[in-house]
Amino acid sequence: MGGSNSKDRELRERAAKVIPGGMYGHLSVALLPDDYPQFYSRAEGARLWDADGNELLDFMCAYGPNLFGYGHPEINAAFVRQMEIGDTLTGPSGLIVELAEAFTGMVTHADWAMFCKNGTDATSIAMVTARAHTRRKTIIMAKGAYHGAAPWCTPRPAGVTPEDKANQVFCNYNDIASLEAAVAAAGDDLAAIFAAPVKHDAFVDQAAPDPAYARRARELCDQTGALLVVDDVRAGLRIARDCSWSVVGVEPDLSTWGKCFANGHPISAVLGSDKARAAAASIFVTGSFWFQAAPMAAALQTLKLVRETDYLERLNALGARLRDGLAERASAAGFGFRQTGPLTMPLFLFDDDRDLRKGFFWSSAMLQRGVYVHPWHNMFLCTAMTEADIDFALNAAEDSFKALKANAASLQPIEKLAFLTA
Repeated sequence: MGGSNSKDRELRERAAKVIPGGMYGHLSVALLPDDYPQFYSRAEGARLWDADGNELLDFMCAYGPNLFGYGHPEINAAFVRQMEIGDTLTGPSGLIVELAEAFTGMVTHADWAMFCKNGTDATSIAMVTARAHTRRKTIIMAKGAYHGAAPWCTPRPAGVTPEDKANQVFCNYNDIASLEAAVAAAGDDLAAIFAAPVKHDAFVDQAAPDPAYARRARELCDQTGALLVVDDVRAGLRIARDCSWSVVGVEPDLSTWGKCFANGHPISAVLGSDKARAAAASIFVTGSFWFQAAPMAAALQTLKLVRETDYLERLNALGARLRDGLAERASAAGFGFRQTGPLTMPLFLFDDDRDLRKGFFWSSAMLQRGVYVHPWHNMFLCTAMTEADIDFALNAAEDSFKALKANAASLQPIEKLAFLTA
């Protein structure tokens, strides 16, 4: 990269006048290195161009929606064809039925589907459905897990009341004793256990689900009559073609989906078993744009590619090539470099780097060499990436490790991340 950032800086100045905080939500770069771009102009395949025209190999994949490559021709063609016929209509098109049939045909636990727009929509529908089914209030979640940005689950306290966060009990992910204690604390009021498919919290190492933990969550729901919800918004279709907990042999009652099942076109979903069908039919949830036909056309084409191609096997092979190559280069440079999470959703953290000063420097060095990695959030691979792309990233990483080694002694604390060591 190493190019100009004048347009980005100009846009930031303009944004500061008309957008609260200059930018908001997970797309704000307030907690990223100072040289990271805030604004982008276009994308194609595995690459992204910022507002100044600098080209980047993108390992964030739009925070997950890019599965088959930005601007995938077959998926976009399906979207455009439907857009020309009709998109936001007085009622849904028949594509909603086709998509529900296709999705439930792929996901073992699912007998029905409801569609919405964002992951937060889906998790909120799941929560309301569980409460309607059980006629109870309490939900259990793992500490540090992210399930959306609505008041009941947002990680930030501003504007949130104690009532918004009421009827919640927390446990430690993969800790059976902690989960059992949370169920005991909920007593006879337990409506649902919410589970992330993997531990993909920010700032900490990721962890696969312990099969014994997943099985115990299922057993506890069966014993209490609560519903088990797997929030697959982030990991769906990146670990399995089924629900992600299928890899540990556990089926939820509800699963939530979003991000990539239409390859970036705006749609999310709740899938459920017959057990929860009556409850789902009883609640009122809706949105003017939830029934749009064009994203459903894109989703149908995406799911076709999921079913009929070796996309997942190729992603895992690319992820293994990246992981092995980074481990070799980090070791050669003398760094403890932890790579956790699924091969398709890596997270990178340095040993002895509590305030992320090493991670920030290395990530910026990667950016300057044309590779977008994130210093504290899990990343994603897409099928538009090639072995040559991975090798390009590995060459950039080797140079970035060398740069970090040369500058490690002079690195300063990252003031914006002071909360990590508070």
